[in-house]
Amino acid sequence: MTGAPRARDLAGPIGLLPPGPMNAITDVPGVRVGHTTLIAGDGPLVVGQGPVRTGVTVIVPHDGDPFREGVFAGCHRLNGNGELTGLEWIREAGLLSTPIALTNTHSVGVVRDALCGVAALSSGPEGAWALPVVGETYDGTLNDIDGHHVSAEHLEAALAGAAGGLPAEGNVGGGTGMICHGFKGGIGTASRRLPDADGGFTVGVLVQANYGERARLAIDGIPVGREISLTEVPDPRVPRGPGATETGSIIAIVATDAPLLPGQCERLAQRAGLGVARTGGAGAHSSGDLFLAFATGNRGIPATDRPAHPVVIREVRMLDDAAITPLFWAAIEATEEAIANALVAARTLTGIDGVTAHALPHDRLREIVARHRSVRRG
Repeated sequence: MTGAPRARDLAGPIGLLPPGPMNAITDVPGVRVGHTTLIAGDGPLVVGQGPVRTGVTVIVPHDGDPFREGVFAGCHRLNGNGELTGLEWIREAGLLSTPIALTNTHSVGVVRDALCGVAALSSGPEGAWALPVVGETYDGTLNDIDGHHVSAEHLEAALAGAAGGLPAEGNVGGGTGMICHGFKGGIGTASRRLPDADGGFTVGVLVQANYGERARLAIDGIPVGREISLTEVPDPRVPRGPGATETGSIIAIVATDAPLLPGQCERLAQRAGLGVARTGGAGAHSSGDLFLAFATGNRGIPATDRPAHPVVIREVRMLDDAAITPLFWAAIEATEEAIANALVAARTLTGIDGVTAHALPHDRLREIVARHRSVRRG
């Protein structure tokens, strides 16, 4: 093991399928990820001044220009108390035609507009057309969210820095101020590589995890959250008042190199919800649980809506639906492990008014998992 540990370094394999080489969404060829992280100030909240604990994360879906070349995509809503812009066009046309950005709830507008500005630069003299995809979760427990500290320059920096390789996880980019199952949460990623007999395709997932009750947290079926009480590791969101239960949200982006059509992408996106459920999420009433899946197995599809003259007929490939179930399992397992990776990578962070979100303790996770697996074997 080199560098910072990830979930499987502490808890062992999660699920049955093997991960890709980096166990990240960037195992899907051409996918790139970039972050801009904003951390400034300490002490009492002064709106507009801080403390600041936020940022923006960008996912570029392929190695071309996503404003000019689209890929097939689909989306799913588990619970809709959240925002992921641009989904109506994806539902209508089945095409993702921009990078994807993730940020905090009150910065969606500026990030969306900034992507429109990047599209204008990309389009050249023919003019721009873009319906950017921007998702959010709420970081106002730790961050001066009403101070609107994310700017167009921060989106542009994340996009300029987007790269392959293993993306940073935890307190980075859009995940900087997020809380998950009462621990410090944030950005996490994972992947699964299907056996050659199932096509040899890769499925990668990136999450911005900011949801969940402590007692319901499970990792590979092990009830980790029940064993780490709020007395041992406090939840900064508790107490939230009489009857308060699960709050917060999660965005999951699923990528694959399989040749899927839009309806199949929609089905793949839906399976991210099962990965959330396996870790203890329910799509609670106050939660925004929104998922998008895109497939790079068909390329060369124009992103523009301008009419083509003469009329063009394009041939596309499609995975037989009878072979899609292994991809479903890959999305489920990769979502579950991406959430676990977000928790393991995140570090204790103090934000506005001295509120602290504590990291999931690595030694306790290792001990709990080892004990439960020992009992299973016995």
